[in-house]
Amino acid sequence: MLGNSLSIAIVHYHFDTVKLLPFRFGIMILFIFKSVLKNLTIFVLACRATTELREGDARQVSARLSQVQELLQQAEERASSAGNEPVPQITIDHVTVSFARSGGPGGQNVNKVNTKVDMRFNVQNAYWLSDRIRERIIQLEKNRINKDGEIVISSTKTRTQKGNIQDALAKLQAIIDAASYVPPPPSEEQKKKIAKLAAIGEQKRLKSKKVLSDKKAFRRSRDSWD
Repeated sequence: MLGNSLSIAIVHYHFDTVKLLPFRFGIMILFIFKSVLKNLTIFVLACRATTELREGDARQVSARLSQVQELLQQAEERASSAGNEPVPQITIDHVTVSFARSGGPGGQNVNKVNTKVDMRFNVQNAYWLSDRIRERIIQLEKNRINKDGEIVISSTKTRTQKGNIQDALAKLQAIIDAASYVPPPPSEEQKKKIAKLAAIGEQKRLKSKKVLSDKKAFRRSRDSWD
């Protein structure tokens, strides 16, 4: 309504002025008032949009902070439950082992005895692991798990089968240890910092979105006056 009222007032004033001025000067004034009218209309639209943005900002930032608080709460619950869960230990009973001859130099023992160890660990069927750890292993080692759901570890570190079995088990245990780890929940100070950064980030996102919207509105307004 304000934009329309201003438009009517300025147009009336413009035509009354043009009648009293020479034709060329009146044409120049016409273009000046046309430009002023366009800028005033854009200003009114911007003021109205800014008010709407502030109200929308409060709602969206509040929603974003609620999501952050929920994620922090979930992190605390995971840390609390994992704190009482011992790290599982893998044994020879949990894997399938096969032997082969080691390649490369190493003397007659390497050439005659099958010391190389190929160890297969079926993650999907490892029900002795908790669901959380099993799913985490699948996520971390997705590029190493074959179509049968197995992680295959090979070892030729030592010249004995026993030594290579221990080495392969140690490698699998390292994978389980990594999947079992749960970072501690953030402190109260860290929570406040996370919430603050989340609010700032959401405000920047909304501001960037509003700038783009204003550009489009300006183009539409400019085209309507041309």
